Amino acid sequence: MSTLKKNKRIKRAKLEELYGDLKPVGGNSVTQRGKAKYLGGNGRQTTGVSKRKFKRNLQRIRVVENGAVVRRRVPVSLIRSGGIVKPQVVDPFAVPEG
Repeated sequence: MSTLKKNKRIKRAKLEELYGDLKPVGGNSVTQRGKAKYLGGNGRQTTGVSKRKFKRNLQRIRVVENGAVVRRRVPVSLIRSGGIVKPQVVDPFAVPEG
């Protein structure tokens, strides 16, 4: 394996460790008809099953990584849980105190 490939894999592994796996997950979409039994119906009947993908809700934001500010595609769940550090916004025209 070339050094370039190895370095790319290491870099990718570090990003995956920070932000998790961002790939879509496969699943099924089930189409049904009928009324549920507890609502007085005869039960739900499945009329079709098709493949679909569950995609992560990714947003492009600025993130502090190893002291540097970089743009990354990050899932909203990670932003809400406080798993990432956003850069502090500084007012360019503010007079410093002291």
